[in-house]
Amino acid sequence: MTSPARFLAVDLGASSGRAMVSSWSGERFQLDELHRFPNGGVAVGCDLYWDALGLWQHLLDSLMEFRAAYGEAPDGIAIDAWGVDFALLDAHGRLVGNPFHYRDRRTCGIAPHLLQLVPEEEWFAETGVQTMEINTLFQLYSMVRSRDPQLEAARRLVMIPDLFLYFLCGEQCAEYTEATTSQMYSLRRSAWAVSLLERVGISPSLLPPVVAPATAVAPVRSRVLEECGFSGDVPAIAAASHDTASAVASIPDMDESSVFLSCGTWSLIGVEVSVPNTSPEARRLRFTNEGGAGGGILLLRNLTGLWILQECLRHWKLHGPALRWDDLVSAAREAPALRSFFDPNDPYLQAAADMPAAIRHCCSRTRQYVPESVGEVARCAFESLALKYRSCVESLAQLTGRTLETLRIVGGGGQNGLLCQLIADCTGLTVVAGPVEASALGSGMLQAIATGHISDIASGRAAIAASIERTTWQPHRGDAWEDAWARFRQLEVD
Repeated sequence: MTSPARFLAVDLGASSGRAMVSSWSGERFQLDELHRFPNGGVAVGCDLYWDALGLWQHLLDSLMEFRAAYGEAPDGIAIDAWGVDFALLDAHGRLVGNPFHYRDRRTCGIAPHLLQLVPEEEWFAETGVQTMEINTLFQLYSMVRSRDPQLEAARRLVMIPDLFLYFLCGEQCAEYTEATTSQMYSLRRSAWAVSLLERVGISPSLLPPVVAPATAVAPVRSRVLEECGFSGDVPAIAAASHDTASAVASIPDMDESSVFLSCGTWSLIGVEVSVPNTSPEARRLRFTNEGGAGGGILLLRNLTGLWILQECLRHWKLHGPALRWDDLVSAAREAPALRSFFDPNDPYLQAAADMPAAIRHCCSRTRQYVPESVGEVARCAFESLALKYRSCVESLAQLTGRTLETLRIVGGGGQNGLLCQLIADCTGLTVVAGPVEASALGSGMLQAIATGHISDIASGRAAIAASIERTTWQPHRGDAWEDAWARFRQLEVD
């Protein structure tokens, strides 16, 4: 190649977004940050929304910054984001209203009402997705149950990343990996779960056609290109719209002995499999089946992740000197080890306004040492996360019959050396960290596949391995961890 192919990867997270340029030389990828911007829920009255139009403006700003930096159009553009949330469009393709945030209260207590109509066992057998009230299914059903006028005006549902793909190119579709997060897509039939949806009053006509990962959907609208100073054709690509699928696609050396951990606000830990596991045991252990970028399945658990520490930092900032992540990690290193723990998925933590106090409450309630200082609270949280990951690893080994040897961590958590070593020591697995900006790197690689620059994901992963540095932690396991593990098992709530 005489000049690199440059792909614009817009990665939307629940607290921030970033536009990254993934440059492909023919042998290696180079990832450069172009634009970073805040994101988060916007509260109006009792409702919590996403600022869809604000995010769209940031996407346009990213295109204009691309032109300023490179003087020419990108070779492709794709958007990835979190799962489950969606927007509704009317008959003219216009937004019916602001998309709701998954933490909006409208789904509180809604699950039992829906599951009276169609039992949880049927949903899991068909979709393979763990029941969570934040899922698209329950959000939509809450609108059906309340006779929401927005739903009556809607003609099409598009998931959040696919909304921005629609804004770019005018095509209304659902990318496979994102569709599978909804609890409305039948992995068994490779289609929307029409019969189950009709039984709960959700109209299947709302649902768009599903496209495969790494699909060039349509050219970006000429009006968008002109506004950003471009001409010619730029493909709008459905890479892997779900950020987890995009992140896992970027992980080199994934094999049957590997576990992936996408470690950020949420922790998603699992393995790649060829077919969904919808067994009663998988449902009991609260595993979910989501689409992978290669068309297969990610058998994983959704866990509360570094959000716990983010909330601690937010509280300490409000009530004392502002602390940084580095301060938190340093304080945790100095704190005594393995004194008290909690289950990161404990529902008590989810609504906590004061996270340090909530952690102390969980420890007090279970008659453990109550952490007081910043370092003690942080150490308790990091060790509790590591223990929860071990719980999931042991369940994955049980469900798959595999011998798991390596945990491959991507996302911001991979930059936390203390957490990585704790995970290695607790699980007994070798921990390999990298890449950090995994979703954007995976998106760029999948765009390269969609445009014919790379043949397949295996080739793309090999190229990523040659492009990045990774760090490895070996386990140093002892009797203290085994004692901690036995104590933690008594505390787990799910």
